[in-house]
Amino acid sequence: MEDMIFYDRLQFAFTITFHYIFPQLTMGLSLIIVYFKGKYLIKKVERYNDIAKFLMRIFAVNFTMGVITGIPMEFQFGTNWAKFSELTGSIIGQTLAMEGLFSFFLESSFLALFIFGEKLMGQKLHFLTGFLVFLGSWGSGWFILATNAWMQHPVGYEILDNGKFVLENFSSLFSNPWLLPAFLHNQFASVVTSSFVVASIGAFYILRNKNLEYGKLLLKTGVVFGLVSSILLAFPTGDWNAKNVAKYQPASFAAMEGIFETEEAGAEIILIGQPNMVEKKLDNKIAVPNILSFLTYQKWDKQIPGMDKFSPEELPDNIPALYYSYHIMVGLGTIFIGIMGLAGFFLWRRKLFDMKPLLWFIMFLVPFPYIANITGWYVAELGRQPYLVYGLLKTSEGISPTVSSGNTLFTLLGFVAIYLLLGLLFLILVGKTIHQGPKHQTH
Repeated sequence: MEDMIFYDRLQFAFTITFHYIFPQLTMGLSLIIVYFKGKYLIKKVERYNDIAKFLMRIFAVNFTMGVITGIPMEFQFGTNWAKFSELTGSIIGQTLAMEGLFSFFLESSFLALFIFGEKLMGQKLHFLTGFLVFLGSWGSGWFILATNAWMQHPVGYEILDNGKFVLENFSSLFSNPWLLPAFLHNQFASVVTSSFVVASIGAFYILRNKNLEYGKLLLKTGVVFGLVSSILLAFPTGDWNAKNVAKYQPASFAAMEGIFETEEAGAEIILIGQPNMVEKKLDNKIAVPNILSFLTYQKWDKQIPGMDKFSPEELPDNIPALYYSYHIMVGLGTIFIGIMGLAGFFLWRRKLFDMKPLLWFIMFLVPFPYIANITGWYVAELGRQPYLVYGLLKTSEGISPTVSSGNTLFTLLGFVAIYLLLGLLFLILVGKTIHQGPKHQTH
């Protein structure tokens, strides 16, 4: 049984990690595309339109890869997690179906019109198709996060005698107090990733002395969007999410913050430390007293329950992974604010385009927003464990009893091989698009 649970979780973790490389770029990039297309309508400067179409080509490659890698995840609900699907399908099936019926088809249909229909439709309708692609991509995020929010904080449900979950109130899915902060935090994280990608392409062009006008415009836009979204990612959305975890999942909050023992007069915030699960403490920690209590409750001496206040069954089952994921996410987010703040300062001083070391740094920093996004998802998912539906349905109760650990491991190895090939193909296609530049348009 333990092997089955481990391999089921490992396979889903791998497939969703690889899949989320792509949506986190498309959701943020769709907003930047709408921005450039809107500026073209207002100012009639052809460069803005060229960049909008150039970024949509990158968007299209990501969208295609997202679809390819997303389909196996849907099948896993019926293979590896059949019992979970049986018990909760009447709830989570609704939001997942709406994501496919409304958002996916909206996004995919108007993506094709944006790429191929500019001359046929005219510029105003072309802008509208771009906006609808943006609406579809963010709508997908909304419905997926509504599903996850219900699993994190189940609301509006009834459990029947046969153990199945049914909705008592449909609107509760979308008024869930977990949903809005999680959605906004996720979307601004996507904008951060997209901003770094856009800024890095601009830095690449400037450093190569190629497509200079486009490069400067891409870099400037990426820095501005990146600075604003990085700040909003930390506050208010990140702060709002942390307060939700403290309120609804206090054991997870203690674990991700590394609070092993309850402090009577306010909780310290951990800057550095390594969880010691044998002695139930943090080794080599550097902390600032009372700050966590103030950030969470705006009271310096407010007590925050530590892990000693909860039974072992209530605590997440992998505390070190949760702790490190959370601190990697927060640490990288802080770095993003610093880097984009510095770049914004030099942009304001009209010196950014000549700051070659900073341009190199921005260009090579691209993988780290992806890492921050993925570790952010790990925080949410590891924090919910050992439950699939927090407090109600354990992970061990949701697996498929007829799928062996050997079958799961075999298919996992197949996914790894296929996804490595897909990843290589993705890098080739995106690299070719960037090499061609905004001036190269296909019709």
